[in-house]
Amino acid sequence: MQALDELPKAPAHPVRIGVLAIQGDYDAHAQALREAGAEPVLIRKPEELSTIDGLIIPGGESTTFLKFLERDGFLASLQDFVRHKPTFGTCAGCILLATEVTHPPQQSLGVLNATVERNAYGRQIDSAIQTSDTKLPGGPLEMVYIRAPRIAKTGDGVTILAERDGFPVLVEQGHIMAATFHPELSTDRRVHQRFVDLVRDWPSRQTRSAHS
Repeated sequence: MQALDELPKAPAHPVRIGVLAIQGDYDAHAQALREAGAEPVLIRKPEELSTIDGLIIPGGESTTFLKFLERDGFLASLQDFVRHKPTFGTCAGCILLATEVTHPPQQSLGVLNATVERNAYGRQIDSAIQTSDTKLPGGPLEMVYIRAPRIAKTGDGVTILAERDGFPVLVEQGHIMAATFHPELSTDRRVHQRFVDLVRDWPSRQTRSAHS
């Protein structure tokens, strides 16, 4: 008879990660999540937040995001979610997560200990694709910038994973990740894989923290 510890383990269920499907290329994020081993869920209603393990807030126009989120209590539900569950903001999503927004100032969710400057690299015509070093395993990373914001300053608890011109472009703080570029527009899935791994490990990290 086969010992219990020798029996094959059942495969882990994929984590369910939502993509806020209000604007931006949420379908590209969903595809990237699939390729990184997660189950993507497009989120359009506040009650859908309770069905997911983590969330991506994609690019777009941050002021338009806010106007939409002010309906039906969505902003309050999202605020509660990002305080407790893994969340990854890209471009406009990075702006929404910051504790301070400039150029001009605007409301935000205030969970990422950073100051973010909107449209810091110019207009659509100033968009660029660059390949830069990163602390992620696997060497340099392709980064697609479209009307990119700039993380002007970071505070306590923020780990910088990549930079552009001396400014952070990919950061992590506990259960929060943020990027000023669009990883969904590249074929390199390391950024999404990093977030999927964070979402998958978050429950055990919370348990270890509670017992430390």
